Amino acid sequence: MIPWGELTIKTIFVQGPVPGFRLLLVILLSAALIAADSRSDRLSIVRSSIETGLAPAYWFGNMPSRFGDWFDGLFEDREDLQKKNEELQTRLLILERRALKYAALASENNELRRLMNSAEVLDDRVIVGEVVGVSPDPYTHEIVINKGQSDGITVGQAVLDAEGLMGQVVQASQFTSRVLLVSDGSHAVPVEVLRNGLRAILLGSGQPNTLDLVHVPDTADIREGDVLVSSGLGGRFPSGYPVAEITEIVKEPGEPFVTIGAAPKARLNQSRLVLVVFQPESRQNEEPVSESDLDQGEAP
Repeated sequence: MIPWGELTIKTIFVQGPVPGFRLLLVILLSAALIAADSRSDRLSIVRSSIETGLAPAYWFGNMPSRFGDWFDGLFEDREDLQKKNEELQTRLLILERRALKYAALASENNELRRLMNSAEVLDDRVIVGEVVGVSPDPYTHEIVINKGQSDGITVGQAVLDAEGLMGQVVQASQFTSRVLLVSDGSHAVPVEVLRNGLRAILLGSGQPNTLDLVHVPDTADIREGDVLVSSGLGGRFPSGYPVAEITEIVKEPGEPFVTIGAAPKARLNQSRLVLVVFQPESRQNEEPVSESDLDQGEAP
């Protein structure tokens, strides 16, 4: 008969530790990694490497959608193709007309900037990216795009769609980047009312269709339907991009500030193609903006 002590040692070292012991080791290791990641940035390289390794997974995850679009295109008839071609030509003519108008405005604007000795460029350079992933965490509003460090993407760059500001890059790996959306509860954008230039801070509410405009006095000239654009204060976001539209204003008796709700202009849950904005080099090294940053003195 094998003694009980020898049997226990043989079980641990030959057959491996019991499942409960392995689970305890995993929990302790996870807690240690979380603590180390929260106290230092030394694990950012490891996180970036993991994101780079996951790039093929994002690519394969988009394959069914790409294949479906390609398969549907095989069975389009001639009339549908001609109709789409006519629509595209019409859009092209409209865009060309607008381009001519914008070219004249740009020329006039450049002349004004030269007269004012302004060193800023007329337009920000952009790059087109595609959404290839969405964060599964319901409390974190993030998307993954297929542009990364190899495309010149850096942390802090603004991301837009065709309608307005979507968010900013918070992590960039070699081939992909994570974008924190304006609806996230930790996100903040310095904005101004397009109608009168009133400045305020727009915070994410944690809901995809609602943003909160804070610290607005009850005497401020603000109305439902007002459009909020990025003010450019702090150098975190380029100025002049649409961010949200005022949808609700609630004035409580005796309160110095009003409660204001706004709807994001960007289609946060629908847009597939996005624009990543390259700001002037003097502002590209800024850290991403957050509510805590603005509370420390970066309020308008």
